Amino acid sequence: MKVLVVGKGGREHAIITALSESPAGTELYSFPGSDAIFELARPFEAEGVASLVAFMKKEGVDLCVAGEESYLVKDEGLANACEAAGIPCWGPPKEAARLEASKEFAKEFMVRHAIPTGGYATVDSIAEARAAIAGKYPTVLKFDGLAAGKGVAVCPDESTADEFLREVLVERKFGEGRLLVEEFLEGPEISIFASVVDGDYQILAPARDYKRIYDGDEGPNTGGMGAVSSLEMLDEELRGLIEDTVVRPTVEGLVRDGLPYRGFLYFGLMLTTDGPKLLEYNCRFGDPEAEAVLPMIGGDFARYLFEGARGRLQPDLIRFADGWSVCLVSASAGYPAGSRSGDVISGLDQVSDARVFHAGTRRNADGHFETAGGRVLVVAAAGATREEAVARVYAESDKVCFDGRQRRSDIGTRNF
Repeated sequence: MKVLVVGKGGREHAIITALSESPAGTELYSFPGSDAIFELARPFEAEGVASLVAFMKKEGVDLCVAGEESYLVKDEGLANACEAAGIPCWGPPKEAARLEASKEFAKEFMVRHAIPTGGYATVDSIAEARAAIAGKYPTVLKFDGLAAGKGVAVCPDESTADEFLREVLVERKFGEGRLLVEEFLEGPEISIFASVVDGDYQILAPARDYKRIYDGDEGPNTGGMGAVSSLEMLDEELRGLIEDTVVRPTVEGLVRDGLPYRGFLYFGLMLTTDGPKLLEYNCRFGDPEAEAVLPMIGGDFARYLFEGARGRLQPDLIRFADGWSVCLVSASAGYPAGSRSGDVISGLDQVSDARVFHAGTRRNADGHFETAGGRVLVVAAAGATREEAVARVYAESDKVCFDGRQRRSDIGTRNF
């Protein structure tokens, strides 16, 4: 089976690793990929969705897996173009991908289908935003479009809110788009992932990620500094409540609204005292949650995605390991405001009891890996208990070094 994975980060490295370990016998391709990914997959050359799909047809690709969200809504949409070419795609069409691409569209969907979520207002100007906030802090501000996980700000006061409002509505840091002012919800967060195939779904192992750059959930938002996953994170009662109030109504809502969906669907939830409330959707695996969840999945992952993309969800093709999985991000100097590149990475060959997923690396002229992005790499380790997994992931991550590395020390312990 020939499989192309679209994307270039740690999530895609984890997906390709899981596919490479499937017994189905896969020939893997990647676009745009990375030097680390190309150790497992052949590179594809393309300049957009149309040329990418044309190249897939030429090479006889059997399955396209959408890792990165931007291609789902770029040009005519990756899944749309694949369907027109007769290529099964694990990822939703452009119309359904608006659940992630537009926060306003997602909120309207939640309200329409009675899915519990916080109150909100959509604004176009700073004046409208201030009126919607009405002096109530903390408040949550969200850019309406895609922003690589960085378009959200939890603002404790007016000055913090004004700074973000300027970035979004004046400086247009994330491009053109509106802004949502949302109700601030309190409680532990949890990430739920489901495989959705038309009206069927399978809930996967839950996860919790850590967005802020510094310990204690302090500092600016990032794409994620680490994550933890285990089937033990949800008891049967809470799992059932989330399924009944959020997951099932979402899948039924997609069918009711005529929005075909085949792919991973992420539910970002806040476990409030009033019950679980939905913060947002992502139309793909989260990052870095994928690096914690995917190592826990066994079975025939490649066949599972292939059959799902063809309209047949087959839960028995995969299984979930017991215990806990923790992944830990090492970020470059200056992140998240910027990032420094060119710092040589040492110790990768010393990691022996964990996995390393490359997020922002490249090989230099001497053949050594060096930094080439904000989130540089992810070390993931498992354990029978959460404490064991935490101890292991930090011990293995300690073996990897580069100048200016930033790393949190409370991944897997904070919020437990």
